[in-house]
Amino acid sequence: MKNFIITLVFTFATTVFYAQGAFDKFDGQDDVTSVIVNKKMFDLMSKVKVDAKDKETQQYVNLIKKLDYLKVFTTKNPKIEADMKASADKYIKTAGLEELMRINDSGKNVRILIKSGASDTQVRELLMYIDGAKNDETVLLSLTGNFDLNEISVLTDKMQLPGGSDLKKASKNKK
Repeated sequence: MKNFIITLVFTFATTVFYAQGAFDKFDGQDDVTSVIVNKKMFDLMSKVKVDAKDKETQQYVNLIKKLDYLKVFTTKNPKIEADMKASADKYIKTAGLEELMRINDSGKNVRILIKSGASDTQVRELLMYIDGAKNDETVLLSLTGNFDLNEISVLTDKMQLPGGSDLKKASKNKK
């Protein structure tokens, strides 16, 4: 029994580290724009004084306290787009993510997947992959923490994330 528990803990820890490193190869590549925000930055952002009357900003501060990592990679380079797609597909197969929604609109394909938390709306990880259409960018977004899916629209508004409008649709559809 002790070996089983150790194996289970090791497997969980490996999955968490893999999630953090699965897309790191895109960071610093030519033709890739990357935004990476870690737990320390979220902690610092949450300490900013806000006006108690500004409900949306207060919701934003409450949400960022729950986040661990945000990684966003965008590109228009066809070779890198293919590598992003392959990396995302491989990660989706191994990470235990469930599809939340899929959108196909004028050649743009959006996939939003989550790893659920304790309740139906609690999320431990959110992955969004947008296959760029014609002249659009391909976007790979990974968000980890322990947050409520309904809070995502506040994050997309404040941080102006690529694909934010698609994330808003996902949070409305999951309610």
